[in-house]
Amino acid sequence: MPVSFPNESVAYRTARNELLKAELALRAQTEDVAARRRALPPGGLIGDDYVFRSTCGTSVSLQDLFCGHSTLAIYSLMYGPDAKAACPMCSAFLDGWRGQIAHTQARMGFAVVAQSSPERLAALQEAKGWQDLPLYSAEGTTYQRDYLAENGSGAQLPMLHVFRRTADTIRHFWGSEMFFEPSPWQPRHIDALWPMWNLFDLTPEGRGDHMPNQD
Repeated sequence: MPVSFPNESVAYRTARNELLKAELALRAQTEDVAARRRALPPGGLIGDDYVFRSTCGTSVSLQDLFCGHSTLAIYSLMYGPDAKAACPMCSAFLDGWRGQIAHTQARMGFAVVAQSSPERLAALQEAKGWQDLPLYSAEGTTYQRDYLAENGSGAQLPMLHVFRRTADTIRHFWGSEMFFEPSPWQPRHIDALWPMWNLFDLTPEGRGDHMPNQD
């Protein structure tokens, strides 16, 4: 349906219509990529049912994190045992997810893991107001290393993974591998899930050099 807005010029409308064509093409490509993702062959079997610890210290297996669903997403928070503070970019990402958890968990499992103790994560949860976010300690497991959320020197990396469970197996389904690609968009590996950057992309200023603050 042709649209227009008050007092716009012919030049604006012409350029906007061309942009709309590009936006529609991008939408179509996004749908195509999503369909290809859903059609991936089975990923690697999980060889170890990792046991994490909740912020209360309770032991929880990877199987448990599915919460009865067939799909689980795990985000690796950059907050290692020696870190003075959680990564501000990770924190901004998780702030955006805080209010979506109940809606998400109605359909799938969702968890945040970090290579830090349950006690440190409990303090972080309290300080950030993340009581609704399911935070788990990966200390004592090889999960972070196995799934590329920790490099050989122990540095933490912000990976997102999706796992799929059947009656008798758990397999890796998808990971945010764009993070490791040498491209201009390398830091944008999870932007599709991050409302802030998508909103900035709609503005005249764009993203600029904005960085979320530590608080």
